[in-house]
Amino acid sequence: MFIRNTWYVAAFAAEIEPGKTLARRFLNEPVVLFRTSDGQIAALEDRCSHRAMPLSAGHVEGDVIRCCYHGVEFNRLGACTRIPNQTRIPPSANVRHYPVLEKDHLIWIWMGDEALADPATVIDSPEHNDPAWTWRPYNFHVKADWQLIIDNIMDLTHVPYIHARTIGGNPEQHYGADTKVEFDGNKVTLLRKMPNSVPPRSYIDAGGFKGRVDRWQEVRFEPRVGMTCRVNAGGCDVGTGAYEGRRDNGFMLANNHFITPETDKTSHYLWTICTTASKESGVPEVLFDQFFDTITEDEETLQAQQLRIDDNPGRPFVGIASDGAVNQARRVLSNLFEAEQGELVAAE
Repeated sequence: MFIRNTWYVAAFAAEIEPGKTLARRFLNEPVVLFRTSDGQIAALEDRCSHRAMPLSAGHVEGDVIRCCYHGVEFNRLGACTRIPNQTRIPPSANVRHYPVLEKDHLIWIWMGDEALADPATVIDSPEHNDPAWTWRPYNFHVKADWQLIIDNIMDLTHVPYIHARTIGGNPEQHYGADTKVEFDGNKVTLLRKMPNSVPPRSYIDAGGFKGRVDRWQEVRFEPRVGMTCRVNAGGCDVGTGAYEGRRDNGFMLANNHFITPETDKTSHYLWTICTTASKESGVPEVLFDQFFDTITEDEETLQAQQLRIDDNPGRPFVGIASDGAVNQARRVLSNLFEAEQGELVAAE
């Protein structure tokens, strides 16, 4: 089940270097990304219309990409602009192009109906441009269904078990957290408060805490504005106003998870970890390394899940009490998918 009419992160902006191509597969479609001479991003079907050679194997010169097989050239909109030794260019020589947007150091791509692609709707990642925040990007290729990644993020009760060595903690603190799930049909928000908690190792390193803390975790999932889960988390000394919005006496984290299906069983999992801890303290680098270990643990878990699902694809999951946010997120995705299928049927 792929949702086509939404924005996906295709790459980090720094991954697309001038004069070079980047080949990726999104929603089971091969795509080539490149920059034109003026820095604009292009995303084309990664297949030359002449003899199906991948355009990503070709060369970028100025504003065009040239197929390495017979020299056929295409501009950033997929129009064939030159066929060697031939003046007439048939319209069928053009290849598909995809709407793309560069924003907040991210490259977003729209895989669906081009007429519905509105750049103004793309979710913001303000931490990537704010000097008060330090951040680091990562790109994981996960051998698992993209929806499993969303499930994993929306249910944080796995943290004390899978991440016991890093950001975890006492399981009772997590299961006993004051948890609230909000759902409006388009967006799911998970709010969790863990007052008077023993801070995990990563929090002690980042905040220098000497005793217990008031922790919070806030997860937002709104796929209509981008297939992204934003997780805001952090901690403050107990009783200093964390739950009333006074959080400058502790530290804050923003973990942005960008989930892009590659195939029905593999995914591009791009994410950034951002913190307000000062660079001079050296804490961000330690924290980033710890979170790399954390997401690596997630990756291993997701891939193990996928292997067992493949053993018996029709076997259903058994729900438990902590599945509230996961179930609502799946509901949002199902609604989007059904709406797209209905639009396709109407168009026919």
